[in-house]
Formats: sequence, structure tokens, C-alpha cells
Amino acid sequence: MDALSLQNRLGHTFQDPALLQLALTHRSHSGVHNERLEFLGDSILNCVVASLLYERYALIDEGDLSRVRANLVKQQTLYEIAQRLDLSQCLRLGEGELKSGGFRRPSILADTLEALFGAIFLDSGFNVARDVIRALYIPILDTVDPSTLGKDAKTLLQEFLQGKKIALPQYNVVATHGAAHSQEFEIECLVPKLDIQVFGSGGSRRAGEQAAAKLALAAVQLAFVRAPAGARKSKPRTSQLKLAGIATVQLEIPTAVIADTPDIATGVTAQGRTHDSNPSDSNKISAGESLPDLLTPPVPHQSKSA
Repeated sequence: MDALSLQNRLGHTFQDPALLQLALTHRSHSGVHNERLEFLGDSILNCVVASLLYERYALIDEGDLSRVRANLVKQQTLYEIAQRLDLSQCLRLGEGELKSGGFRRPSILADTLEALFGAIFLDSGFNVARDVIRALYIPILDTVDPSTLGKDAKTLLQEFLQGKKIALPQYNVVATHGAAHSQEFEIECLVPKLDIQVFGSGGSRRAGEQAAAKLALAAVQLAFVRAPAGARKSKPRTSQLKLAGIATVQLEIPTAVIADTPDIATGVTAQGRTHDSNPSDSNKISAGESLPDLLTPPVPHQSKSA
């Protein structure tokens, strides 16, 4: 791809073509290269992206804005933008870098893109550089979620489980493979409450945990899609009473006693009588009398001595 096609993709035509050529020149090509332009472009990029985020996300605090910005200006994001621009076809590299595939290297492409931003600033001023950067980044912002962008899998899994009031996941090293200098760690991730068990692997324990957490997060989200909160079974009535703080007492009362016990709900006495009661008497609950009082055996009548 020639320089004209690149300028069309950028949306900017250089007034000074030498600045464009310098921005595309890697240090392996000659002693005059793009590293100073890269330094300048990095600062301009951070300023423009920060301004864009400030305008776009009015309700996000400083900490989250910094996290999102860091993710948007990191090497991987710049590399992906450079690929969209076919920047690798325009690089000026030394022979060694060409043979080793330097035109595909993410670090070289990301640095060259920053150098281009610096060159545009020197060529036409800050406002033009800002417009070029905004045009490249707005399509990206339209597809990302600022609440999750830049968070690793372990953090996202933990936040999701905490939001559902589920205990945090457990990570265990189940195996290591390979020589000491190039070990591969196999990590188990458990979410016991949801019966989820997944395995991930990586070149370090941390990398293995991140790989396992990514799989666990997908499994947890799928579990909640299949069993939404509204589909949960209702709890038994006794459990609901206990949760509400209502104590229920069940007493085993002999049948013979029940016959002489008043109906607590209605205040109406049963038809039975105690053995020494008069037919005209009735068993009633008086004020302050409780169920245990009614269950106490009657005291025998003692006649006064003459």
C-alpha cells in the first residue's frame, strides 16, 4: 500500500510528506527514526482519549475512567487499529527486521501508529490530530462496555458472584507439566453452590487461574440464563415462618388431657370434665392462664378437719 492510500485511511493528507516518512521509519532502518514522534503521539493520544471518555461517560468515576483509558491506549488496541489501516505495508524497516517478520510485530505497529499521531499534530495542529484519533476510536467505544473493559476474568467472575450473593470461587493447582523453566500450570476453578468445576492452563499459576476463571464465568452466566431467579422453588411454609422470626411450638399432649383442654383459638372448652368436677362447672381459660397451667394435674380437694 502506498503513502496516499494510508493517508486516505487516516483521513488526513500531510502538508509535509517528510513527517509521514519519518513516522513510518523504524530505528532498524536508519539513525533518523520515529521514536521522538512516538513519544509525542503517545501524549496526544492519551489526552484525546481521556477527553473522549470524559464527554461520553458522565456517570463513571475517575478510577473507572483511568481503567478504560489504559485499555484503549495499550499496545494490543493500537495494534488492532494499525491492522485495520494496513499499516504493516508502509513500514520502513531494516533488513534484519524484515527477515524476522518485524512488519507483523505488535510492538512495532503500535509504536508506529503513535508516531503517526505525533506527525499529524506537527503537520496540522492539535485539533486535526484529535479528529483523526476520535474517528478511529469512536467505533471501538460503540462496541465496548465501560463497566467491564480492562477487567480480568478473575475480577469479573468475583463481581458477578458477589452480585448474586454466592461465595467466591476456589482455585487449586491440580497439575504442572514441563521442565522447570517452561512449566505449564493446570488450575481447577470451583463454584460449589452452582456445582461448577472447570480447568484452565497457563505458563504461570496466575495465567492458569485467569484461563479457568474465564471458563467459569461463562458457565456461571449460562447457569443463570437457564435457571432465572423467577424459576426458583418456593420454600415450605415452616421455613417461611422461621425466616420471618415466628416461633412454632408443637407439644405432644395425651388424648385424655386434650379432652379437658379448652380450644385456644375460640376460648370454648371441650366437653370433657375432670374426675372431681361438678357437672355444672365448665373449664375456661382465665386471664393470665397459659397452656402449661392447663396441663398441670389438678390438686386433690382436702376437706377441713372438724
